Amino acid sequence: PWDLLEANRKIMEHMERRIDGKVEPGCHIHGAVVVEEGARIRSGSYIEGPVYISTGCDIGPNCYIRAHTCLGQDCRVGNACEVKNTLVFAGSKIPHQTYVGDSIIGQNCNLGAGTKVANLRFDHSSIRVKVKDREVDTGLRKLGVIMGDNVNTGINSVILPGTIIHQGASIGPGGKAQGVIGPGSFIR
Repeated sequence: PWDLLEANRKIMEHMERRIDGKVEPGCHIHGAVVVEEGARIRSGSYIEGPVYISTGCDIGPNCYIRAHTCLGQDCRVGNACEVKNTLVFAGSKIPHQTYVGDSIIGQNCNLGAGTKVANLRFDHSSIRVKVKDREVDTGLRKLGVIMGDNVNTGINSVILPGTIIHQGASIGPGGKAQGVIGPGSFIR
């Protein structure tokens, strides 16, 4: 699934800037950024393209959206968030004081305030993930989380690099997720 990030990067390199949605005064938008009609970018937001923001998205205030981020319809990125090189599918919420990098976030996920997705191993080696009971080297220096649909995290949750969280799982407040989290699981 991490190959989706590279595919997204290649597609986005050919985007052209188009701003059809509402951009409040005090926003900084640089490069190839698409803001579809019906999207709203609140004051203080800083966006570095290429970035794609779909209809119904509500961004900011005071957030940082970095290159190669694609936000599906009706997503929310709140105050003091940073999102980098991430695919966020429709209806997902990344509220205040959250960091998400080099990740795939499924539909209708809700990340609690202060959720941090680590995307770099402390020893700087490539990220390894567990796939069908075997460990696979992704060859990537940076990879955050691969998150299924309808996942929730509590405030101040931490997700370690290369974590896979299946649909319907929940990470409780202050919880730490790592490895593979099964469908419908609850991590404290």
